[in-house]
Amino acid sequence: MDIKEAIKARHSVRQFINKPIADDLKEKLNILIKECNEEGGLGFQIVYDDPECFNTFLSHVGKFENARNYIVLSGKKSLEDLDERCGYYGEKIVLAAQQMGLNTCWVAGTYGKSKVRVDIPDDEKRVCVIAIGYGANEGTKHRSKPIEKLCDIRGDQMQPWFRNGMVAAMMAPTALNQQKFFVTLENDEAVITAKKGMMTKIDLGIVKYNFEAASGHKCRA
Repeated sequence: MDIKEAIKARHSVRQFINKPIADDLKEKLNILIKECNEEGGLGFQIVYDDPECFNTFLSHVGKFENARNYIVLSGKKSLEDLDERCGYYGEKIVLAAQQMGLNTCWVAGTYGKSKVRVDIPDDEKRVCVIAIGYGANEGTKHRSKPIEKLCDIRGDQMQPWFRNGMVAAMMAPTALNQQKFFVTLENDEAVITAKKGMMTKIDLGIVKYNFEAASGHKCRA
């Protein structure tokens, strides 16, 4: 599937089958994570076959099953846009995983933070994790706000690239499906802003990646 198809097909999945990720896909994921770290100045790490991180009361309340693989998103505390970067590059990995036939779920609170099996340097901050594996299902499409609530460009003024970007942005996962972002157009450049709220800076990065990947245009946040 191409990137637009991956954006459309990808939904949050919390129930996985008890099947190890294939070695060839592990290699692809490892390479991609290394590339994201180098490009984004981040410290992402992936953990395979660890049942303990999601073996907590909150994880069970969150209905996680067989979540044995996860990506830890972290980076330097000194980065002012750390959350946004984690969202942007995390979504890049999430969509690549979808193209590989894997499923994912962004997780901020419902996992065992003390059970994460990676070492985080003192000058870095762990932002969140992404559960990854073979889904027991493909997840469910989330509801979206109307497009006119998320951008100030009306239909007859919307260029095809901008519409493609907006459609992808509307499909982006956001915390509690709040969609606290807004897109404007300044001198033919899309500008995405985030309102205040839980995880909205991470959401900003996620939305930005979706917009850019589907539109073929860089945007500013």
